[in-house]
Amino acid sequence: MLILLPPSEGKTPAVSGAPVSMGELSHPSLNGLREVLLDELAQISAAPNALSVLGVGASLVADVERNTRLRVEPAGAASAIYSGVLYDALDYASMTDENLALAQKSVRVVSALWGLVAPQDRIPAYRLSMGVTLGAVGKLGGAWKKLLDAELAPLAQGSVVVDCRSSTYVAAWKPAAGLDTQWVSVKVLRELNGKRSVVSHNAKHTRGVLARHLLTRAGAQPSTAKELLAAAQEHPDFLEASLHHTKGNAYTLEIVVA
Repeated sequence: MLILLPPSEGKTPAVSGAPVSMGELSHPSLNGLREVLLDELAQISAAPNALSVLGVGASLVADVERNTRLRVEPAGAASAIYSGVLYDALDYASMTDENLALAQKSVRVVSALWGLVAPQDRIPAYRLSMGVTLGAVGKLGGAWKKLLDAELAPLAQGSVVVDCRSSTYVAAWKPAAGLDTQWVSVKVLRELNGKRSVVSHNAKHTRGVLARHLLTRAGAQPSTAKELLAAAQEHPDFLEASLHHTKGNAYTLEIVVA
């Protein structure tokens, strides 16, 4: 089982501690692009048009200023740095050591700055979206796409990919058609007065609930789309869960919530 998560838009900065150590991050083969992006992001974040380039509003000036000093900012475990609706539902802080070990093995955050982040990787809070075109690097989704397959394909091989990302982050990696894996995107519907509609904000919460359930439930990890469906159907908060084959190795897990 490989669970892919998006980074949270907002992040909780570490208040103390050593700065990021590139040599200690998971997937060290990505460090070359990570280093380039740290430099590009620092330069652009110091420019007069930084807010426009990064696609953020004036309320996030402090976050953008922090981008200029990420090499010296305190770093913390990604499981604590990433915050917001999905990560509140995931609730790493209440997990057992066994749950956390499984998360470290099975969960990857696809990040515009770091490429891939495991829960215990120590990173500083930063502000950068995958939809940004950054300096000489260009479109970040395309830049990472060239590197992520070599890292993620071995983790996905012979198992199921539980994809909780938005389309912006899917652009950075999706399993090749010939890879022996089942790639399952998670879609959330809300049922209200007998009618169902696609939701966005609540979808993040539901994906966090699903990820937590997969990491903390008893029994074997799902390794196929059908086993993932069965695991989702166990959760009492889900009114309904169904699986739909899209094409090739791609599926959609549709979860209905009240």
